[in-house]
Amino acid sequence: MTTPSGGSTPDDYWRRPGTGADAVPNHPPATPPGGHTSPPPSGPTSPPPSGYASPPPSGYAGPPPSVPPPSGWRPPVHLQPAPPRRLPPQDMADLDAAEQRSQRVTYGFGAAAAVVLVVLVCLLCSRVIF
Repeated sequence: MTTPSGGSTPDDYWRRPGTGADAVPNHPPATPPGGHTSPPPSGPTSPPPSGYASPPPSGYAGPPPSVPPPSGWRPPVHLQPAPPRRLPPQDMADLDAAEQRSQRVTYGFGAAAAVVLVVLVCLLCSRVIF
């Protein structure tokens, strides 16, 4: 980090440039020379000279106007999609049997994991106690 040199304060870096010789062109001064502020002029202004950036707009003018399409306008249709097909019928008895088998497998793996964990806890507790 650099330290300011001379009689400047640390906040001078963040302030607007002054109106003296070190002022940046096309930037308004922090305070006008008269000491009072006036509202910005409304209406069209002359374009800035070439080589200078235009000043930022003073406010939001709203969204651009939109024109609705003519009544009856539709995008052109080139291909007609085929009607949806019928799904094959489902055999509910087979689905219930498959669900019961998968539930038995899940419970079997859970019981095996529980047995392994109980055995490990018993071994760890026996090492601590004895």
